[in-house]
Amino acid sequence: MYRERASRLAGAVVWANVPDEGGAGRVLPDGCMDLLWNEGRLLVAGPDTSAYIPEAAVGAWAGLRFAPGAAPAFLGLPAYELLDRRVDLSELWPASDVRRLRDRVARAADPGRALEEIALDGAAPADPLLVRLVEALDAGWPVAAVADELGLGARQLHRRSRAAFGYGPKTLARVLRMQRALALARAGVPLAATAVRAGYADQPHLSREVRALAGVPVTGLLR
Repeated sequence: MYRERASRLAGAVVWANVPDEGGAGRVLPDGCMDLLWNEGRLLVAGPDTSAYIPEAAVGAWAGLRFAPGAAPAFLGLPAYELLDRRVDLSELWPASDVRRLRDRVARAADPGRALEEIALDGAAPADPLLVRLVEALDAGWPVAAVADELGLGARQLHRRSRAAFGYGPKTLARVLRMQRALALARAGVPLAATAVRAGYADQPHLSREVRALAGVPVTGLLR
């Protein structure tokens, strides 16, 4: 069973998941990165360009999903180094620091809250430029218009996006658009109307994009 709540860390989400017999499920691209706890391990989930399907659903999971673009400042490395990867935190930080944090989470009654507190201890203030970038792309602005609004050249915008999100602004826009569409469809909006409201040319365009990013038809995700 999966559950989540808003975090005290701006834009973040604290979540927990105890997979059922069907497995952990398909993790869709969302422009975010996560700090994870599972079976005594601290891990980091990098940004995804396509759906991630866990090989095995072992034990309970807890996580802190950072707001888009926020995790690199906390981790101290650009997002593209973790693109489509899940790595142990000890590969990124000194082993002694990770052992201390691992013990802290292991002692906690609520691992998700412990992850949240760790993130709050080390989080940097949100970068206003990245916040505006995500808001504009999520509102459906064209990438060129976003670059002009932010006062950045195309190369600068691409470089900043790769460091913050793992990929360029066009890919981020596709990911955010898919998430908008799924939210509308899950709320009961018909797929044809969902396509228009989310910014697709038509329903076939929506179907192609969801299949490309999620690996399954949109109807499969809604089931």
